[in-house]
Amino acid sequence: MTHTAGTIAADHGRPLEPARARSIARAFAPAHPLGNRHDYYYTLIKLRSDPLYPGVLAALRGTTAPVLDLGCGLGLLAHALRQDGQSMPYHGVDIDADKIGRGRRVAARSGLEDVQFDVVDLARTTPAHAGSVAILDVLQYLQQPAQQALLSTVGAMLTPGARLVIRTGLSEESRRGRTTRIADRLASLVGWMQERARCYPTRDGLEEMLANAGMRATFAPLYGNTPFNNWLVVAER
Repeated sequence: MTHTAGTIAADHGRPLEPARARSIARAFAPAHPLGNRHDYYYTLIKLRSDPLYPGVLAALRGTTAPVLDLGCGLGLLAHALRQDGQSMPYHGVDIDADKIGRGRRVAARSGLEDVQFDVVDLARTTPAHAGSVAILDVLQYLQQPAQQALLSTVGAMLTPGARLVIRTGLSEESRRGRTTRIADRLASLVGWMQERARCYPTRDGLEEMLANAGMRATFAPLYGNTPFNNWLVVAER
């Protein structure tokens, strides 16, 4: 691996710079002044507070393999990649058809090239792919056998030089662990997430699943200024 846990943690504990966050969020603003601004404010707040995207961008920087984004939501990663100058093909999939529809419209309106979105239930199927894979805030929505099956499938997708990038909460009896579980329950209750969290992996369990799928990985906390127990995992075959 070219990354170490210390490097990831030191370099990527901060969110995107405010100007970069605003630039991406503006794409999600309504065309009409009286239009619904929910997605604009959601993306702006997320990008300005969550250290996720700098970590993912750094993990993928220097690769050219196509990226499959499993559980892509509105497709923010596609916008962040293009803003970062990363032009590899991007394919985002999510179970939420409404988010996929909005993501498609915004990507087209923004002129993002080589970007594709599809509705996929990862509990039932995984798209064919060869290249890098992003699994961001998804694993906890699958039971452990489904997590292992997904990682085994993804391991076979990784081409030479490609990377698997995971952001996940880890199962811990700590204040951060409890806050993560509460936040995921609230996201399900208010309807932002269609599924409820089912199984948070432990670090040892996730390392074992990755090893069983033929991958080795580095782990680093990705807390930033958030109260959540989020970790960045970068794996290669």
